[in-house]
Amino acid sequence: MPKKILVVDDDPDILDAVTMILESRGYQVVTAQDGIEGLANLKAENPDLMILDLMMPKMDGWAVCKELQDPRWSKYRDIPILILTSVREEASRRRYELETGLELDVDDYVEKPFSPDILLERVGRLIAKREKA
Repeated sequence: MPKKILVVDDDPDILDAVTMILESRGYQVVTAQDGIEGLANLKAENPDLMILDLMMPKMDGWAVCKELQDPRWSKYRDIPILILTSVREEASRRRYELETGLELDVDDYVEKPFSPDILLERVGRLIAKREKA
């Protein structure tokens, strides 16, 4: 059974690139272009991993992370989140803490522009970690 990855990003070029990279390794990819669609696909598809951009229209990645802290989403709490964004990690963690008073609870963080090898290595590690759990 191929592992399913949900990629949430508003940039169609990034979605295409990430989809190609992941499919080249046999992953099944589901995409969404904003946080609202991302959360809907999280429920509908129950993926093994979510790759999430931070800067998006309608509902950004920070808002998605905040929403997932709600008890109604507890069923999806064990799905790892990999942030893929052009925002520097330190800046985005600080913004999230200021806005929510919480720590940004994500499993990994990759800054754009990214190398396909690094992305695949991080994805593989998170999926392996989840299988062990």
